[in-house]
Amino acid sequence: MNKILIPIDFSENAERALAAAKIIAEKETTQLLILHAYQPYIADVNLTPGNVLPGIDGSDFLSMTGELEEEFQKRLERYIEEIEAEGYQAEAIWGIGSVQSAVEEAIEAHNPGLIVIGRTGTGGFLDKLVGSSATGIALHSTCPVLVIPPQSAPKKFQKVVYASQFEYDETDILREVYVLMNHLGANLTLLKIQSDSQPNIQADHQYISEIKSNFSIADDNIVFRKARHVLDGIEEYCDEVGADLLIMSSRERSFIEEFLINPSITRKLIIDTHVPLLVFHLK
Repeated sequence: MNKILIPIDFSENAERALAAAKIIAEKETTQLLILHAYQPYIADVNLTPGNVLPGIDGSDFLSMTGELEEEFQKRLERYIEEIEAEGYQAEAIWGIGSVQSAVEEAIEAHNPGLIVIGRTGTGGFLDKLVGSSATGIALHSTCPVLVIPPQSAPKKFQKVVYASQFEYDETDILREVYVLMNHLGANLTLLKIQSDSQPNIQADHQYISEIKSNFSIADDNIVFRKARHVLDGIEEYCDEVGADLLIMSSRERSFIEEFLINPSITRKLIIDTHVPLLVFHLK
């Protein structure tokens, strides 16, 4: 993997994302692209001196925001210096605007092989209502995205679970996954949760046969479990085996699928899971 993009906001979540990226990166060949998206102050024409903040007029406030931007730029530079001192290759990217738009611009400009982002929140009401930058980036980016939840502090990725419903051809994604597993020295288990809430449309044996014909995978590494809900079954299995990485694929869904019939399990996991989640995108 030549380039890994890590959006940061100088928080603990950003530190966890950076730590995860370092686990995957190869010091000799991988460039860590450290992105900070700065949202500049937009002057409000309705504000008059003296009513911005008590004791601070409009010109003072603009001066403060300018100093804040300069401070963030210096902090980004220090990030790069510290990463390079550890022997990694690193490059700073200064973005303007929202995190998601800055990530989209960085993808187009730098073509990273992976994005690693820290997820804010713990899946509470507000996260479920409005989502997060991590959710939008993970679902809609053109490259794989690794989401690090706030409950996780990854030190290695060795017990890896790939959750699939065996409903679509995922050979191309599994090829990338096995390259990553070989690099990490990790063990991969394919998991299907059987649930009444997730009807079985295609015969599983068709896709399992294709997977076995393309990859060396033992029967013991293909696991079927029953659960009332797919999401609960995936998380329970990950906890049972002590998984330190969960992988899923996402595909474009119609409006009917997404909102009325079968809301995306991937979206729910991005918001809820306490296990690092790597999302690939079905072409």
